[in-house]
Amino acid sequence: MLNFLTASASGGMASTLIMMVLMIAIFYFMLIRPENKRKKEAEQMRSAVKKGDKITTIGGIVGTVVDVKESRIVIETGADQVRIELEKWAISSNETAAENAKAEAKKAQEAKAKAKAAKKAEKNQ
Repeated sequence: MLNFLTASASGGMASTLIMMVLMIAIFYFMLIRPENKRKKEAEQMRSAVKKGDKITTIGGIVGTVVDVKESRIVIETGADQVRIELEKWAISSNETAAENAKAEAKKAQEAKAKAKAAKKAEKNQ
């Protein structure tokens, strides 16, 4: 009788341990890893900001980058050309880089479509 109780208790503990490890793995792949990836992409975007880029800050201020320093940027907003100095971490998005990435993706897609059409035309001849 004692062997039966200890065997079932150790089996229950093993399955509990397996479930805990499985839950931790799921949390890592569903929550922690994607968040770290987003942070890394945001840091790369902020470090790649250059003069002339149109950006939006976390607070919603839209402007054009006039000067880039080590940890700060100076942006110019509106028609009255007000200049504001901000920390780089306050940049939410870089519209110029996003537009360039969209244009490159479109060109790549068009080139792929042309190559596919050329292959198809060559095959039909």
